[in-house]
Amino acid sequence: MPRILLTGAAGGVGARLRKLLPAIYPDLVLSDLVKPDDLAPGEKFIAADLSDFAQVQKAVEGVDGIIHLGGFSVEGPWETILNANIIGCYNLFEAARLAGVKRVVFASSNHAVGFHPRGETIDTHALVRPDTRYGVSKAFGEALGSLYAFKHNIGVLSIRIGNVGEKPIDERRLAIWLKTEDLVSLIRIGLERENLVYEVIYGMSDNKRAWWDNSRAKELGYQPTGVSEDSAVEVLAAKIPKADPVSEFFQGGTFCGAEFTGDFEAIKKA
Repeated sequence: MPRILLTGAAGGVGARLRKLLPAIYPDLVLSDLVKPDDLAPGEKFIAADLSDFAQVQKAVEGVDGIIHLGGFSVEGPWETILNANIIGCYNLFEAARLAGVKRVVFASSNHAVGFHPRGETIDTHALVRPDTRYGVSKAFGEALGSLYAFKHNIGVLSIRIGNVGEKPIDERRLAIWLKTEDLVSLIRIGLERENLVYEVIYGMSDNKRAWWDNSRAKELGYQPTGVSEDSAVEVLAAKIPKADPVSEFFQGGTFCGAEFTGDFEAIKKA
C-alpha cells in the first residue's frame, strides 16, 4: 500500500492515528475539512469537504487505500448528518471506485447497534439497531461499503468502534474501550489482509466486560494488546453518577436516552 489517505485527520481519533501510522505507511496523505493546527512540515494535507464530490475526488487521486474517519462524529441535526455522513460517505466510496482504490477501512460505530441491551452479547450478525441519526449514518456506511465491495471489487473493512482513548474512564467504557494501537492493528487487517472482500468487526481491545463477540476479528488475525480490566478498580472506585434508565440499559448509552420518547418497558422486551 504505497499511498494511504486518512480522512478525518483533524479529529480526536485522527490525531492519535497520525502519530502511529507514518511508521507503517510513510506515504500517508491527510484530509479534513480544516487543516489540523499542529500539522507538521512533513505531513501531506489536502483540505476536502466530503459533501463536495470534486473535492473528494482530488483527495483520493493516486491513493491505494483509504482509512475513512471523516464526517460528523457525534449526534447532530439531520441536515448535518445527511451532508457529512451520508452524502459524504457516498462521495468517498464513489470517488474511490473511479480512482481505482483497492481498499477502504470504514470507521463505523457501536451506535449502529446501540439499542441492543447491555445484558446481551451480540456478534456481527446481530440486527442493526441504530440509536441516533448518527448511528443510522454508520449503518448506511456499512451497507454502502458492502455494495462497493461486492459490486465494484473494493476490499472493505467496517470497524464498529467503541471508544478510543488512553484508558477506559467509566463503567460503560470498560466494555467498549479501544486502545489506539489496537485500532491500528485492525486498520492493518483492512488494508493488508489478502483476499479481503467485505467484513464487519468490532473495534475494541481485550475487554473482559465486553458486550460484543469479536471472534471474527480474531479469525482475521487480530490480537489486541490493551486490557480494559487493568483500569476496572480505578473506574469503579470513582462512583460516577448513573444516567437515565434508558441510557443505562442499552449498549449505546446516552445516545439511546437522548430524545427518547418511546415505551421503555416495551422495547426492553424486544
